Amino acid sequence: MGTLTGMSDAHLQTPLRVCSFESRRAEEMSSLIRKHGGEPTVAPSMQEVRRDDHSEVFGFAEELLRGEIDMVIFLTGVGATALLEIAEVRHSREELLAALDRCVTVVRGPKPTAVLKKWGVHLDHRAAEPNTWREVLATLDGAAIDLSGQTVAVQEYGELSDELHAGLCERGAVVRSVPVYRWTLPDDIGPLETAIGQTCEGAFDVLLFTSAQQVRHVMEVAERMSLGTDWLAAASASVTGSIGPTCSEAIHAAGLPVDREPSHPKMGVLVREVLADAPRLLSEKRSSVD
Repeated sequence: MGTLTGMSDAHLQTPLRVCSFESRRAEEMSSLIRKHGGEPTVAPSMQEVRRDDHSEVFGFAEELLRGEIDMVIFLTGVGATALLEIAEVRHSREELLAALDRCVTVVRGPKPTAVLKKWGVHLDHRAAEPNTWREVLATLDGAAIDLSGQTVAVQEYGELSDELHAGLCERGAVVRSVPVYRWTLPDDIGPLETAIGQTCEGAFDVLLFTSAQQVRHVMEVAERMSLGTDWLAAASASVTGSIGPTCSEAIHAAGLPVDREPSHPKMGVLVREVLADAPRLLSEKRSSVD
């Protein structure tokens, strides 16, 4: 199966040349791209770093043990695990999990669900796909939960969930933010810089994003390289795949079109569906320019 990069038949390529900005699951992403017929380039664009200041987690743990937390919303599996490990510095796991089991527990997606099951903590509500803040609020509304005066702790993931906080406050909740880690650029941004330069040279047929922060970091580094405008122009000529709505919002905000979201917000589905559609999408892009 051939595909086109750029605007002429001279760029006919087999297989598809795919660039992903995945970090933590970089090896898995590379394998998935190969499995579905692509030639992978994976340029890590971010890393999760635990915050130096754990006062928010310690404060949450003390309130939890005093019975002052009514609901806990877990947004990520990594963050849920980090929260417990940090809290264990001052309290036993047994008492923390027992206190958590007395709260209403809500999870955003499958990863925090797996963590709670591993802990043996009950799960009251799970947001539907595509697992954004919108689905979290819709789940609470659908369950007819009265949040008036309820203290709701939100395990954050890298940045504050402003929209989720606003929605909870509108429903009368007192929101307790519990940040456990932050996102930074990788220690070595060389591969990312190389991938940005290669994108500007037309080296990729497909670009894949699995988080909004990847988009922001790619743009940040491209701007540092004085290639922001060039990268956007070149990226627009490629097929851009986004894992889901939140990621797509960041892509649009950067000034880049989203060509394909998967039917389910999972990495394997993203790769399979985007690579299957890429030849058609690339042909349409070429035709529109011609």
